[in-house]
Amino acid sequence: MYLAYSLLLTLGFLLLVPRFVFHAFSHGKYVAGFRERLGSVPPNPDNKRPVVWLHCVSVGETQAARPLVRHLQKQFPQYSLVVSTITLTGQRLARDVFKNEADNIFYFPFDWRWSVRRTLANVDPVVVLIMETELWPNFLRECRRRGIPVGLINGRISRQSFRRYRLIKFFFKRVVADLNIAVMQSEADEQRIHALGFPAGNLFTSGNLKFDAGAMPAATSATADIRKRFSLNDSVPLILAASTHAPEEKIILESFRQLRIGVQKPRLMLAPRHPERFQEVASLLQGSGLTWSRRTATPEQSDSVCEVILLDTIGELPAVYPLAAIVFVGGSVAKKGGHNVLEPAAAAACVVTGAHTDNFEAIVNLLDENNAIVQLPPLEDREAAQRLAEVLGDLLMKPQLRKELGERARQLVVDNQGAANKTIDLLSPLFSEHIAATPPSNARTS
Repeated sequence: MYLAYSLLLTLGFLLLVPRFVFHAFSHGKYVAGFRERLGSVPPNPDNKRPVVWLHCVSVGETQAARPLVRHLQKQFPQYSLVVSTITLTGQRLARDVFKNEADNIFYFPFDWRWSVRRTLANVDPVVVLIMETELWPNFLRECRRRGIPVGLINGRISRQSFRRYRLIKFFFKRVVADLNIAVMQSEADEQRIHALGFPAGNLFTSGNLKFDAGAMPAATSATADIRKRFSLNDSVPLILAASTHAPEEKIILESFRQLRIGVQKPRLMLAPRHPERFQEVASLLQGSGLTWSRRTATPEQSDSVCEVILLDTIGELPAVYPLAAIVFVGGSVAKKGGHNVLEPAAAAACVVTGAHTDNFEAIVNLLDENNAIVQLPPLEDREAAQRLAEVLGDLLMKPQLRKELGERARQLVVDNQGAANKTIDLLSPLFSEHIAATPPSNARTS
């Protein structure tokens, strides 16, 4: 079965080569770290301490891992931490937020046995921690063969993923058998992975690390800089459209035009999910007839009065949440499963989202049950602009309602914190086994 998987992986790679080449030349995507993806990972600068390898996929997992890393280094300072990501945006963010914690940051290898083996030989971890649902069969199998314990943390299996995994349950069961422990976000996630064959004895629920991550301080210097440059203040409400996908920008711009006709004329900030779409959205704004500016452009006087701001940077989005009167979280009108609603909730922002939020199903349900979020019904693209304009217009006219929604959301984040501490406690046996087998000379001296 593993041979068939590897052959399909190779075939898929070959079929996608034209796409990789296109993105490489147009956006620089996939070029960065290509040698690392083939297993040529640079040596760890700190070669005296045993290595813990933390794998995140992209921006969301990297942000969620921040409180875990803080607890990990506090409880197990004798270990060297290395971090891997798959996406370019995740890599950039990891190099920023973990620059003082991680001894090495690199790209995760392609899941061929030979590239995985090269990476494992170079990194030489004693424990591997995988965020959310990054279950690469050959990687997990090679970790098992080398006797490296692997923990799945902040584990998540959406309803859509569960339906797909059930089709290959016979193989999925073999894959998850190479995990030593799975710490899931919710009881629903725990039930799904158990139904797919993971043993109950090694299965736990700790809550969602994103609650802890959402409460971590935003980049206040960036907040102040953005506020000053664009003259953002409470007298002119800012609508922030965060982590958007096509065609959400078109929908939001049409809604915004309708709002600008009214008495209260808000401003809009667009923050596309993927950096390779920054120029696409800039072109859309260029033809919109609206005055606009981009964050990365040279500051001009007109920035203070422009109608739309394009946030074409990585890592600054959390700094904008405290400035926004309303935050629309994207990937939810477009059928992308939605994105992180907890960061704006932690900032006490009034959060609006679309109907397609499978990626954050439990969190959105919790917020909705406590009247702490506004969720649109399923809508066709042609209906979405009008409905979104109605919802945003109503909220703009009701500042007290916005405040109440934001405060309830913030309180729910506070009430549900603690997942990082629980996760570290559950993972302790993985470290205890290694500590017991490690000579005292390998530990860090103080």
